Amino acid sequence: MNKGLYVVMGVSGSGKTMIGSALARSLGVEFVEGDDFHPEENVKRMASGIALTDEDRAPWLRSIAARLRAAKDAGTGLVVSCSALKRSYRDLLRAEAGEVRFIFLKGTRALISERLAARSGHYMPASLLDSQFAALEEPGRDERIWECDVTQTPADIVAELVGRPST
Repeated sequence: MNKGLYVVMGVSGSGKTMIGSALARSLGVEFVEGDDFHPEENVKRMASGIALTDEDRAPWLRSIAARLRAAKDAGTGLVVSCSALKRSYRDLLRAEAGEVRFIFLKGTRALISERLAARSGHYMPASLLDSQFAALEEPGRDERIWECDVTQTPADIVAELVGRPST
């Protein structure tokens, strides 16, 4: 695995921040929390239990894409957490930054729901999990996604990722 551009994706509660930050440390690159790019209005909507629309997500995705592009232009590696639930979202990120490797953290609704119920201090309520799974378009083979089973420990997932060839 090289110091390229990586987007750790999946529904809320799949472990994007945990896996992404650990992966970035392992690679010696910066980690960026995609949630930090949400406009305040989006955060308020989600905190109120209102699912975001594609229109709501557009400025957020463009901001993340710009950050990926900045890392590419600087020639630095970067790991970003971003749900990237739909193919069109992933395509937008690819269009801006070029060669981005997506890492899909895949888990069952039951497992993710259990994790969300135990999570505190995050604005995304567990009540929006159904909308996340409804919006999720699992990546196709043509997208060259690395899929990880979230029943594994974070350490095992990161070790598996770091051990993968870059191709």
